[in-house]
Amino acid sequence: MALSNKGSLSRRELLAAGSAAFMIVPRHVLGGVGYVAPSDKVTIASIGMGRQGMAITMELLTRPDVQVVAVCDCNRLSKNYIEYGENALLKDERKLLGRGYEKWGQDLASPGFIEFNHGVRMSMGAGGREPGQRLVNAYYASQKHKDYKGCTAYHDYRELLEKEKDVDAVYIATPDHWHAPISIAAMRKKKHVLCQKPMTRSIGEAHRVAKVAKEMNVVASITVNNPSTGETKAISEWISAGAIGTVREVHNWSSRPFWAQGLARPAETEKVPEGLDWDMWLGPAEARPYHHAYLPFVWRGWYDFGCGSFGDMGCYSFAGVFKILNLTPPVAAEGSSSESFEETYPKASLVRLDFPENAGRAPVQMTWYDGGLMPKRPAGLKADDEKSFQKGNEGVMYVGDKGLILAGFNGDHPRVYPDSSSFVAPPHNEQNYDERHDAAVLQFIAACKGGPAPLSSFESQAPVTEAFLLGCLTQRLPWTRFEWDTAAKRVTNNAAANKFIDPPYRKEYAV
Repeated sequence: MALSNKGSLSRRELLAAGSAAFMIVPRHVLGGVGYVAPSDKVTIASIGMGRQGMAITMELLTRPDVQVVAVCDCNRLSKNYIEYGENALLKDERKLLGRGYEKWGQDLASPGFIEFNHGVRMSMGAGGREPGQRLVNAYYASQKHKDYKGCTAYHDYRELLEKEKDVDAVYIATPDHWHAPISIAAMRKKKHVLCQKPMTRSIGEAHRVAKVAKEMNVVASITVNNPSTGETKAISEWISAGAIGTVREVHNWSSRPFWAQGLARPAETEKVPEGLDWDMWLGPAEARPYHHAYLPFVWRGWYDFGCGSFGDMGCYSFAGVFKILNLTPPVAAEGSSSESFEETYPKASLVRLDFPENAGRAPVQMTWYDGGLMPKRPAGLKADDEKSFQKGNEGVMYVGDKGLILAGFNGDHPRVYPDSSSFVAPPHNEQNYDERHDAAVLQFIAACKGGPAPLSSFESQAPVTEAFLLGCLTQRLPWTRFEWDTAAKRVTNNAAANKFIDPPYRKEYAV
């Protein structure tokens, strides 16, 4: 049948076509409002089923244009994963499953609480590949998805990537030392990658994963929302409008760590828990006997597995600061800390990073504080803002030659000093997307379907990661100023530091 001059069927032509016209209507139209045909869905496998793995997988499950088809974890099941509230994961899972599932997963209930530093007390929840598989299967059963073929569980991501050939993307929520190897392996299989923060554990890895993402032409991003928030946009606009003059300093302080740091390697050996593949958990890191001091959650404090409080939290705040000030990688770094240990981050530290001028913006010095350290309290703060500098609180402060902007750690609730009615912060998390969902997740899924690159893409976050990991290096080797050459990826004045820029993997886990 010929098309009309406008390139579409005319009303007369449609009527003449009769019932045949309805045979070519897309399935998503026939399925009704909210229906997405299986062929239009992004199929995803989740790798790493701890707290973060379970939480984001739950969000992925709620999206009609996503289908989770596999999970992977080298741990079969244990109930010692840290969660933010008593039985928080289980409650969220039951809420996700809906009516009739109020008592679902009772065997996964928390066995109790664990005490951390600074008086922090947290609940323990269930994680591992079996709880992940159960949840995914239960969700699709609750939604009566007749086309769903079931969730497959793997203990080795390499087997998953080899067998799940039709998977479009992977979500990675392993400990930090596994982020780069799995990301690279998945991207080489032409899979899109959504990775938990921080993007990588080493500076060399940050450059490498960004390069592979570009070479393979896949969508690759991390779960960091700061570049997308209304507060980030507002602060950027205020600084551009001259609200505080020329910005030359930024101060960022965190109450972390509340997990153990500043300790030596355990001398004793413990029995590997049933269901845990300890060698696989270690992966690219140096082999050692099992001990509960390494996992779960507490791996953040160990150089071989995590990035300390700076890498755990700086990836959030730095992503916002980089976008606001249009920063490029630093040219120098120096730090001071509490007592140094060979294998773990210090209990407290102060790190300074020097950023060069860029596109007319003046050079900036950014100072990071953790372990209870804070910047000098400015004079003239309102009573509520004084709380930002009290024990246990966190924040970020932009200092200009005419005033300052004080905000929460991630830039939330920003306020200008001297006070001005011309600069009013937007409602918290005012964003141009559905606030019920994570911005990074939404942008990732949209990009997988042909949309624009996520604001937290590997390419955009590689310089951010490079910056805070250079800061982590000063925590490892404090009391020394490092001159940094980003093009050469090396410290130019300290040969000892360069062995940590891109440490080798154990050969059996190299990618």
